[in-house]
Amino acid sequence: MRKFLFACGMISLMLFTLTACGSEDPAEEISQALHIDVSAGEEISSSDTHGGFQRFGSKYFPQQTQMGRNDYMIICGDFGGLWDGGQKDQHWLDWLDEKSFTPLFVDGNHENFDALSEYPVEQWHGGKVHKIRPHVIHLMRGQAFELQGRTFFTIGGAQSHDIADGILDMDCPDFYERYDSLRHNRGQFRINHISWWQEELPSDEEYAKARQTLKRLDRKVDYIITHCAPTAIQQKVNADFKPDKLTDFLEEIRRRSQFHYWLFGHCHDNRIIDEKHVLLYEQLVRVL
Repeated sequence: MRKFLFACGMISLMLFTLTACGSEDPAEEISQALHIDVSAGEEISSSDTHGGFQRFGSKYFPQQTQMGRNDYMIICGDFGGLWDGGQKDQHWLDWLDEKSFTPLFVDGNHENFDALSEYPVEQWHGGKVHKIRPHVIHLMRGQAFELQGRTFFTIGGAQSHDIADGILDMDCPDFYERYDSLRHNRGQFRINHISWWQEELPSDEEYAKARQTLKRLDRKVDYIITHCAPTAIQQKVNADFKPDKLTDFLEEIRRRSQFHYWLFGHCHDNRIIDEKHVLLYEQLVRVL
């Protein structure tokens, strides 16, 4: 059986048109730029929500009939399959686990890190993971994995950009007053341990682990998988972007490491940024 490895951005579906560097045929441009086949080029309509895994149904992704357990779908953050632990979460996690391929994901900023941390840490293909289901696997930060003869370095996380009006804490006496006011005024806010977690950004230990892993590999990998991008790349996507600790760390990696391609999400777009950096959202692209 042929081996496949696909990558995609945030698991959220909406009507979309791929745009890449102004090309009249962006799907062809992606294929030429990455030397890969684009596996899903049609427009797909669904709800704009995390955890919307319908795109992996056979109707939208018929190539899965040729895939097996040793073929992988890498999700570049904001997986969203672990949110409130309710029936919806369980249904879709079981559904993903029954797919012919193996879904893998790095974490984004919109994840329930309390729930993620409850899973035991296991060793898998050279790096540390959380197995959410036997075949639904979280690739942890600062790790390197050997998949189909290629080395994949992973470090998830990102700084939320939808919290301009703050993080609310349900233990605060004025929580409901502030909540009602912000909702009424359409404020940008989230709630601590309900819709926002400080673990959205790596810890000092995770940064140190990432440096250690790359040093061990002589700073040479095939693919880098993240949710956000290095500072210079984020600024190509959005000229007004203000760097944060993680994007500056990723910029350090970009400047000091050798890699073939860097795949990331977070920006809700599908674009070739340059010959090495690819922004993914709804698009599925074959990378091996």
